[in-house]
Amino acid sequence: MSEPLIGVSTYLEPVARWGVWELPATLLPAAYPRMVQRSGGLAALLPPDTPDRAAAAVARLDGLVIAGGADVEPERYGAERDFRTGPPARERDAWELALIRAALESGTPVLGICRGMQLLNVALGGTLIQHLDGHAGPLGATGVLGTHAVTPVRDTLYASIVPEETDVPTYHHQCVERLAPGLVASAHATDGTVEAVELPGEQWVLGVQWHPEMGDDPRLTQALVTASTTRPVQARTPFADLTPPRTAGA
Repeated sequence: MSEPLIGVSTYLEPVARWGVWELPATLLPAAYPRMVQRSGGLAALLPPDTPDRAAAAVARLDGLVIAGGADVEPERYGAERDFRTGPPARERDAWELALIRAALESGTPVLGICRGMQLLNVALGGTLIQHLDGHAGPLGATGVLGTHAVTPVRDTLYASIVPEETDVPTYHHQCVERLAPGLVASAHATDGTVEAVELPGEQWVLGVQWHPEMGDDPRLTQALVTASTTRPVQARTPFADLTPPRTAGA
């Protein structure tokens, strides 16, 4: 059986430095492709492109990972910007939302990580809390992941993969506010924060608020790779039938 091709979305940065170069760059922490590779998949990076090319990109993939990164622009879910929300990443938002919609149309398995989970919720009509304390690592530290416990919800896809409470690597300050129609919460932190969401039904669609690529538990990615290897070829329910009408600014 051939190794499934798993696409992973990337950052788009105005400047990055390596060697003697300082240039605009599409980049991704190496932990993401390594996570896919260690789980038996082939990793392909998906830098931001025009949204109308997303369906063609997804058609060549067996599975999709929407990576973590910048805050989702609040206008995408009809909210006013909180002063603690980071600068927009409009090209990423547009591209990754289009990737998610193309994957839902085609039945392609999807794993959303941190920002990716938030975008999945927004794509299907949900909203986000723009600032949450206590989930972004040690107090006063930046760029350092924290850990906290996550408890699965019984009889969910996530619980079938990780049935026990686990400590997960975490670094985020936004989370689900209103859960999108069609999605269900499948894990929570001890403070009640939604830590995983999924789309019930035949298609493998799961989002997690933490960073599995920074941990040592391979089960999520292994499950994605397995689903990407065994999924039926035919398309699933059209995306338009999954999501309510978009709010202004979406």
